[in-house]
Order: sequence, then structure tokens, then C-alpha cells
Amino acid sequence: MQHFGSNFWGEKNNGFDILYHNMKHGQISVKELADFVRERALIEETYSKSMSKLSKMVSNSSLGTFAPMWDVFRTSADKLALCHFELVRKLNDLIKEMNRFNEEQVKMHRKTKEEVSGTLEAVQNVQSSGQLLQKYKDNYQSKWLEWDRLKKDGASQKEIDKAEAKSKKAAESYKASIKKYRTARSDYQLKMADAAQKFQQVEEIHLRHMKGLIKSYSHSIEDTHVQVGQVHEEFKQNVENIRVQDLIQKYALTKGTGKEKPGPIEFEECNPEVLLEAPKKSKRKSFVIPGLGKREKDTDSTGSPDADSIVSKPTIISLTLSW
Repeated sequence: MQHFGSNFWGEKNNGFDILYHNMKHGQISVKELADFVRERALIEETYSKSMSKLSKMVSNSSLGTFAPMWDVFRTSADKLALCHFELVRKLNDLIKEMNRFNEEQVKMHRKTKEEVSGTLEAVQNVQSSGQLLQKYKDNYQSKWLEWDRLKKDGASQKEIDKAEAKSKKAAESYKASIKKYRTARSDYQLKMADAAQKFQQVEEIHLRHMKGLIKSYSHSIEDTHVQVGQVHEEFKQNVENIRVQDLIQKYALTKGTGKEKPGPIEFEECNPEVLLEAPKKSKRKSFVIPGLGKREKDTDSTGSPDADSIVSKPTIISLTLSW
């Protein structure tokens, strides 16, 4: 149904201008929708990063019997972060698709503008001819009233004839303007009907594609909600599966200090010999460098060593130790 072709006429002939600007607004609508989705993607990205941060914080909690439960929280937080990160990827892909569609719209609008350029001229012609028509009509009525007044006032015949001539001339101009206006109006109506049809076709394509984009957006959100629901269900099930006894058993196995209990202690009679016996000191075995003991004996038999022998001995010892 041609709604545009039936509802954009009117005396001021502004329908074409309204429909043309409405077509241009389609580009703005796509941009605004892309901005909205981009903001939603930023929200989801922030949420995903926050969940990842929360998971790292949970990973540091490992004290007590409750420690294994934190693994359930960490796993759930990681999966939630992944769900929302995946939604960010889908939304960014959707924004790219919107930008491509807007580029296609620009080309379509340029083509439509060229096709309806004749309609714009027809609008301008009918508007200008309408203004001239009103001007000639007002002039004719003014001249006729002046002629009629002179007749009623008994003016001279010369004045009456002169006024009558002006009135007839004005009437001829008025009739000519009506004829011109009719021609312009007929041309305008044909071209306006065709332009309205083209504008409506453009809008139908625009709206169908916009609905498709919104549908993709809705499906992305819905898929994420399903995934989040599955993660929560898994979290709930994992919590249910971990029994209190399991937590206690795991803590006992990993942190236990041994299964052997201290043995019994019996009364022992006092033994003086044991109490009075002094503990034996352990003897330390001397570290002997081969050959050093013999040289010491030679030194004792021959007298004090000279300076060369004093310097060389530490060097030999040092090398022997290093080796």
C-alpha cells in the first residue's frame, strides 16, 4: 500500500521536502543504533574484565576446609567472563555490519536523489506559480473593485473606461496564471506520486534491514543469557555435589600431620649409673694435608725455615684445597 503517495500533499506542497529529509534521517538512525550497540559492548566488556579480576581474587583464597569451594567460584567467574567477552565480539561484528549497511544507504540515497531531482523542480514550479497566481488574483480583485467603485460614485466615463480596461487586463493575467498553475500542478502531481513511491521503497528497505540488525542484536543477547543461565546452573550443581564430609576429608588428606599417635609412656626406675655418666665428647678428625707433617718434622730437625719456604707453603696448600 502506497501510504506515502496518499498522505504528503497539502496546499503548501511540503510533502516532498519532508519525505526527502526522512530518507536522510535513515543514515542518522543507523549511526544512533550503532552508537547504542557500541555502548552496550563497552558495558559487557567492563563486566567481563571485572569477572576476570574477581576470578583472580578468588584464586588467592585457599585457607581452611572451605578452600575447594573457591575453585567452584573461580571456574564460574571465568566462564561468565568468557560469556560476556563473546557477546562483546558479537556486538562488535554487528557494529561493522551496521557501518557497511550505512555505506550502502548513502549510495542508495544518492541514486534516489538523482531520480527524484525532477520532482524537486516540479515542486518549485508549482510553488512559484501558486504564488504568482495569488498575486494576479489579488491584483485583479483590486482593479475590479476600483472599477466598480468608480461606477457607483458616478465618476466620469473616461475614468470608468480606464478602470475597466485595467480590470480586464488584470483578469487576463489572472486567467493566464491559472493556466500556468494548472500545468505546473499536473506535472507536480505526476512526479510527486512517483517520488513518493520511490521514497517509500527506500524506507521499506531501510526498516527491514534495521529490524534485521535489531533481531541479530536480540539473538546475541538471548544466546548470552542462555549461556549465563547454564553457568549458574553448573555452579549450583557443583556446590550441591561437594559434601561437607568431602571438604573435611580433603583437608585431612592434604594438610594432615600423620596418622601415628604418640606411644604410651611407662614409669622407669631411677638408675644412678646412667644419670652420673658424663656424655662422651665426640672427637674431631684432623684434616691432614699429605706431606705437610713430614716437612714439619724436617723443619724441627734443621731449624727455622727461610722466607721462601714460608711463602711457598700457603700457595701449595691453597692449590691442594682448590683441586
